[in-house]
Amino acid sequence: MKLTGRILVLTDDPAVIRAQLDGDDLPVDRLLGPDAPPLHYGVNTDAMISGAACTLGYTPEILGPYFLQDFKEVVGHDEVRRGGFQVIVGGDAYGSGSSREVAVVAHQGAGIELVVARSFQRIFQENMVYGGMPFTTDFGVLQRLVAGEDVDVAELHDALPPFFRQVAHAGGLLEYGKQWLSGQVRPWYETERPTEPMTVIEKIVARKTWRGGGEADARFGIGHVRPGDQVLCRTGFRGMHEYTAGMCMALYEEAFGDDRVYEPDQVAAFEDHFVLIDQPTVPETVKRSRLEPARRLAREMLDACEQHGLRLHGPGRPLPAGVCHRIVVESYARPGDIVVLTDSHSPTAGVLNAFAFGVGSTAMTFALRTGLIPVTVPKTVRVVVRGDARGVLSPKDLVLHLIGDPYFREEQWRTLPTDTCVIQLGGPGLDQWNVDELSVITNMTVEGGLMTGVVEPCKPLLEFLAERRGGDWSDRMVHPDPDARYERVIELDLDEVPLTVATPGDSRNRRALTDVGDVAIHNVVIASCTGGSLADLRAAAAVLQGRRLADGVRLTVTPSSDDVARQAQQEGLLQLFSDLGAVVTPPGCGSCIGNGPGVPLPGETTASTTNRNFDRRMGGPGPVYLVSPAVAAASAVTGRLTDPRSL
Repeated sequence: MKLTGRILVLTDDPAVIRAQLDGDDLPVDRLLGPDAPPLHYGVNTDAMISGAACTLGYTPEILGPYFLQDFKEVVGHDEVRRGGFQVIVGGDAYGSGSSREVAVVAHQGAGIELVVARSFQRIFQENMVYGGMPFTTDFGVLQRLVAGEDVDVAELHDALPPFFRQVAHAGGLLEYGKQWLSGQVRPWYETERPTEPMTVIEKIVARKTWRGGGEADARFGIGHVRPGDQVLCRTGFRGMHEYTAGMCMALYEEAFGDDRVYEPDQVAAFEDHFVLIDQPTVPETVKRSRLEPARRLAREMLDACEQHGLRLHGPGRPLPAGVCHRIVVESYARPGDIVVLTDSHSPTAGVLNAFAFGVGSTAMTFALRTGLIPVTVPKTVRVVVRGDARGVLSPKDLVLHLIGDPYFREEQWRTLPTDTCVIQLGGPGLDQWNVDELSVITNMTVEGGLMTGVVEPCKPLLEFLAERRGGDWSDRMVHPDPDARYERVIELDLDEVPLTVATPGDSRNRRALTDVGDVAIHNVVIASCTGGSLADLRAAAAVLQGRRLADGVRLTVTPSSDDVARQAQQEGLLQLFSDLGAVVTPPGCGSCIGNGPGVPLPGETTASTTNRNFDRRMGGPGPVYLVSPAVAAASAVTGRLTDPRSL
């Protein structure tokens, strides 16, 4: 690769970015010197390609013009492509957020041939490897390019861990998958290993690791794995939704033609992300820009399900509607399984003692055909929860407090660029919450730059599984070994955790509610896979009972599944919200990504129970504070960010 275009440096200063777009390039020597401008932390996938643009399609030609549009409110439509930029430079945690592989595709469509950043988030990094996008954390490469050197991309591939290196040299993950299916691949790791003490995730991975054989006679299970190992594992449940299924199945047809999907009964598709766009209170601008292309993507998914005999969830579909993550917990995830979906919030299912994580479209396509998923064994941080929440502190407060800690925000656990990390939750403090509540913690581990979260066996899990699935699930539970090795053990006393919010821009922007100050709230959203469960609706209703909404405050409530909606209706919760003047919608995943009621209107500040508050994530430019359901409800009553105990 020779530098024939320009280098775009994503600094913290919007004026510097604007100057580059206007033709004033930032000298590489300055970028590497002591007066280097701060680079933007956590360039996220919503910024790379918006939720609105994602509805338009999934090819480079379609997405390239939308790359970084509205980033820091200075990048215009198609400016990166038209500016002739060939290399892009970012700071730490580049690629935070969604699993949307179209973020990589948008880079390619905008003419970007190399990504240089201080560190990369796990899903985005995998998507680059699997989709053939060169990247590096070595800023010295920039000097070499500017000096006119022809940098061999194979050199960047060779710096990767063994599996990534094989995939890169094979031409991508799907080409590698063809080699596996034809029997050309052998395990590159030692399969005859003695047993060793392991964490929950390490045990699950070791049991599911491929140890040889082909499609018809594959064998699984090795004695141990350690952090940093890269292995192939047998998946359990696999899932996708409208944003991603079209791309997955287009890739599938191109790579595998009419070949059968591996164990189609362990696959489901979910019509959940677009089902609320046509609701009456959604702004007309959103409907005009998103509704028709969204329906086209949904039709692609429906056709694929029919062709391959896949389960289908959604309004009016064969199986119940709801947010995919909630339904996976209700019906599919099992202790000890590996669960993957094409959505970054797939760690939700880790609440059931499963190894659950999000993947991109290429990785899902590989898993659909082979039944395998690549795993870089993560480091494990054990979090032991003690103390009494006293009926006030919620798991949302706990996880915002946790991922905002400098240890996670600064990724102090990271040693190598390709390191991954998980949180393993244990301790007696977990027993006071149910699975609905605990799933908020596992869901939002990804917001802290982590691969996933997993809950150790505990009473709420066994009660939930007995109630939902029947029988005794004790034998399937995966316990950590007493002498397992952890990257760190964190003892958390709930008495020392305050009611916590995430201030606008990133879920890791933690502040104690008491320190935020007087913030006027105009729009309140109680919804999503972290805010629309029955437990969440009950918590909000307990605050709202006997009160009224503040003048000028809009409240939107969205149950997370048909089952939740039915129970909430029976308990009178939905009627309570309606009587207060709230907009109560059918189940779905809308507000979180700007595809439903609750989109911020001009000039509004939002308090939301969703899990992500990137700029414009919810479909409008206004600031979004992430809060618990109780704080959201109290804020709807007062019109300001409010501690419910003050009412």
